[in-house]
Amino acid sequence: MSLIKSISGIRGTIGGKVNDNLTPLDVVKFASAFGTWLQNNKNKKDLTLVIGRDARISGQMVSSLVASTLQGLGINVVDLGLSTTPTVEIMVPELKADGGIILTASHNPKQWNALKLLNEKGEFISGENGAEVLALAENEDFDYAEVDDLGKYETRDDAFDIHIKQILDLSAVDVEAIKAKKFKVVLDAVNSTGGISIPPLLEKLGVEVVKLYCEPNGQFPHNPEPLKEHLGDICELVIKEKADMGIVVDPDVDRLALIDEKGEMFGEEYTLVAVADYLLKLKKGAAISNLSSSRALRDVAKTHNSEYFASAVGEVNVVTLMKEKSAIIGGEGNGGIIYPELHYGRDSLVGIALFLTHLAKENKTVSELRATYPSYFMGKKKIELTPEIDVDALLIKVQDEFKNEDISTVDGVKIDFAENWVHLRKSNTEPIIRIYTEAFSQEEADKLGDDMIAKIRSLI
Repeated sequence: MSLIKSISGIRGTIGGKVNDNLTPLDVVKFASAFGTWLQNNKNKKDLTLVIGRDARISGQMVSSLVASTLQGLGINVVDLGLSTTPTVEIMVPELKADGGIILTASHNPKQWNALKLLNEKGEFISGENGAEVLALAENEDFDYAEVDDLGKYETRDDAFDIHIKQILDLSAVDVEAIKAKKFKVVLDAVNSTGGISIPPLLEKLGVEVVKLYCEPNGQFPHNPEPLKEHLGDICELVIKEKADMGIVVDPDVDRLALIDEKGEMFGEEYTLVAVADYLLKLKKGAAISNLSSSRALRDVAKTHNSEYFASAVGEVNVVTLMKEKSAIIGGEGNGGIIYPELHYGRDSLVGIALFLTHLAKENKTVSELRATYPSYFMGKKKIELTPEIDVDALLIKVQDEFKNEDISTVDGVKIDFAENWVHLRKSNTEPIIRIYTEAFSQEEADKLGDDMIAKIRSLI
């Protein structure tokens, strides 16, 4: 079974049986549910939705099904075609639309696709709203439009231009400072839409672009998650081209990983750290990440006499806390930059522009800039439990064992020690506790995870 229904949307592998995989019928049913939910909650007759897709092979098919279904409900569709997650998010309010659907499975392999749902602000719908959409999909209580009331369909080809212009107009993006540096970068867009959205931005910034895997054909040349073990090709090409840096994005361009001039990973956790460092120099304010993100963001905020807060894991939770704290910058440690001056969504394009401004103004190489930040190492482990074990009760026991430490229960149990931390989160689908750790060395981070597994086993 590879169909995953959640409050943020539906994702699955293409083909197979209805309700088990992401089949055409599942796409139609879920698009019908979201369209119906909007109709039930909007006090207006004519609704408009913006849709856009990444370049994966199934994208055109899924997009056609979604567009036709929405039209069948009497909803107008503005189709951006090949796009990025942040571009769709920006275009929803730009076009005064009532919502949006992004057709992307993000960093998942090519056999996956998904429908991600946006409200009228171009932000992911809330958990409560997502549950309502899922209930409608389950009941299949849809009322389609008669022939004279079918929705209209139009396409737009100017979305990237609008997105890029909004980035270049930001006061924190110093176009002239970047141009003066005459940077050369290598871009790996994993043969998706980063290959057609990022080069125009870089060219307007006066940056020379060496393209690697920038053909938007959906044939991912390596695992599309931008992690070190998948990025050998670009690390080699950065050195060969004598480039100033490498830029890597995932298929829907909301995660940004950077590579220094030596072909070494900057560290996906440090994309947000570097951008926050730059922005908090300009203006004091709050920085937000989730509980499983690096402590380095807290450290950087502190150096600028600014506050740091951690949310539960998940972009919706980060955005909610950012609004509550009027944060200057936020995001997730997977390379997701959320800059509210532009919009409340992870956006690699604005991340690139802000990072290049920071790099230009610091007058350092990428490796020299990285050396200015505290170095932490993260570990990820899990403990598999038997189904009869009460995981919630077990986590309470762990919490009690470490009651004298700094503990957060916003999302699972996070224990902040003086020199390191451990974060325990239970799986919603299987009897597993995932264990995230961070310390000053990889060995220490891994040992912390192993020690926590031993502690959990002793409490069972």
